[in-house]
Amino acid sequence: MKIGLIAGGGQFPIIFAKAARAKGLSIYAVAHQNETDSLLEEHVDEVRWIYLGQIKKLIKFFKSNHVTEAVMMGTIAKAKLFKDLRPDTKAISLIAGMRHTLDDGILRSLAGLLEKEGITIRPSTFLLPNLLAEKGCWTRRKSSRSERGDIALGWEIAKGIGRLDIGQCVVAGSGSILAVEAIDGTDATIMRGGKLGSGNTVVVKVCKPNQDLRFDIPAIGLETIKTMHAAGVNVLVIEAGKAVVFEKEEMIAIADKWKMSIIAIEKPEDIND
Repeated sequence: MKIGLIAGGGQFPIIFAKAARAKGLSIYAVAHQNETDSLLEEHVDEVRWIYLGQIKKLIKFFKSNHVTEAVMMGTIAKAKLFKDLRPDTKAISLIAGMRHTLDDGILRSLAGLLEKEGITIRPSTFLLPNLLAEKGCWTRRKSSRSERGDIALGWEIAKGIGRLDIGQCVVAGSGSILAVEAIDGTDATIMRGGKLGSGNTVVVKVCKPNQDLRFDIPAIGLETIKTMHAAGVNVLVIEAGKAVVFEKEEMIAIADKWKMSIIAIEKPEDIND
């Protein structure tokens, strides 16, 4: 069996490629210049490097290798949409037919275009269900009463910005929203909010209410905890079953060392369980 991989940055594409190869799949990857880790080449059968917007090259590569199913995963720095974008005629036509260029709109439109070309997009976690966040408090440190109030507030606002397809993450503290994720990404949001919170802050990262789980599912890992520590943030809350977790054991170990909390919930009320 063959599987196509449309790869952004980060470790998710490499983890997926390893899992796919272990299951005997042949992997044909489309990687993005200045974004995808070149180590991916060591774990796939063939790779084609493109710039953002070169959709015709992507489709031609998959079709020439008889790929009919693919996944989309990894990060694309939103700021690079204004720097590394080299749209071909298919990309221009795709964008012209959209009312806006918000994340989910672009990805859904691209998935629809690929499916018209005979390439079905599978959920990014279909080979890696073990990466999905399990419900519960993973660390020795629990949340305080004041932090639980900020978690409930952060959850409400994060779902709100997700509904508007703005971002997936907020930083809350002392009953206020200190930072909202936009085009600058999660790490920058954590740093902005942490500097304003003077140590009494929480990060809430959730799935968008109408999230298409084939792509753009929230992800956290060791670097998330390191960024929080640098920003003076002590609590991370994610959505159980709807977030991908990398390096979980290492992440928990360092969070315990730094007396931080990592909590996965399905709804704000779970924080009291």
